[in-house]
Amino acid sequence: MKATLKYLAGIAGPSGYGSKTCAEQVAQDCFCSMPAPPSHLTAIVTGATSGIGAETARVLAKRGVRVIIPARDSRKAERVKESIQKESPQAQIIILEIDLSSFASIHTFCSQFLSLGLPLHILINNAGKYSQKLEFSEDKIELTFATNYLGHFLLTEMLLEKMVETAEESCIEGRIVNVTSVIHNWVNSKHFSFSKLLKPKSYNGTRAYAQSKLANILHAKELSRQLKAKKANVTINAVHPGIIKTGITRDYRGFISDSLYFVASKLLKSTSQGAATTCYVALSPRLGGTSGKYFADCNESHCSALANDETNARKLWKQTRALMHRRFLVPLGKCGEASAPN
Repeated sequence: MKATLKYLAGIAGPSGYGSKTCAEQVAQDCFCSMPAPPSHLTAIVTGATSGIGAETARVLAKRGVRVIIPARDSRKAERVKESIQKESPQAQIIILEIDLSSFASIHTFCSQFLSLGLPLHILINNAGKYSQKLEFSEDKIELTFATNYLGHFLLTEMLLEKMVETAEESCIEGRIVNVTSVIHNWVNSKHFSFSKLLKPKSYNGTRAYAQSKLANILHAKELSRQLKAKKANVTINAVHPGIIKTGITRDYRGFISDSLYFVASKLLKSTSQGAATTCYVALSPRLGGTSGKYFADCNESHCSALANDETNARKLWKQTRALMHRRFLVPLGKCGEASAPN
């Protein structure tokens, strides 16, 4: 109850921010205290054609960060780019095509990005897929898991060497942000089986989404451990953006539905409030060296016991690497573990 009241009131936590904090405020504060100008930074933001991804890209670009938008729908991406540059004419936005559910598409995107010769300081794995019915990717993997977890895992692996290199050359800490969800708490360890995640025999959309978001946290935990062991100047953390207001609640009729919406609306965040935690974790100088943590409302928070299980995180990592090495023969970065498990 205390935590709920604090959330509703927007009371600031140790960071000085809370649930009502907007991304603009976070970015302004962070850039004012940065030793290097934001024009020296390059960020990739997945899922930036709408929602909190688009807001994150807008806020970063407005402050001078060069933003790469990987997009499946190039027309939507162009509209976002036009909107950002209308507000900030000097904004640097680069659009490259990608389908995060496709290993081949991710490989092509990474090759194209690396060929540009740009540095990479920030990688925000924000894109999310929710499917009510069972669907499979072109690689014959359940679509939600393929997009939300496997796609971002591979993207991170293929860009990690560039991030480590950029951090060494620029002396600016690299930041990876995995956007997850508090719904990861709903996952039961008995149901979290890698083989079943790839090809479930029975399907529930909410459960599949929750499992993919749990996997995002476990990814951050294990990769953080590996980066620390290698003394790489790159961090990775997971963030829960909150539940964001969308058009799904439009056109309610009747007293009961209106009353329920009024109550529910007090728990929902605006898009800018939803993007605040991502911006905070990606930019704040106060978080230098902070890695493998879980954030909500711009403050470090608690994730589930399953998400904190180091053994489980390492097991998932090995299973994922084995899948990509053996089945798809995808070349991965040099910073991860080289050998696949037995």
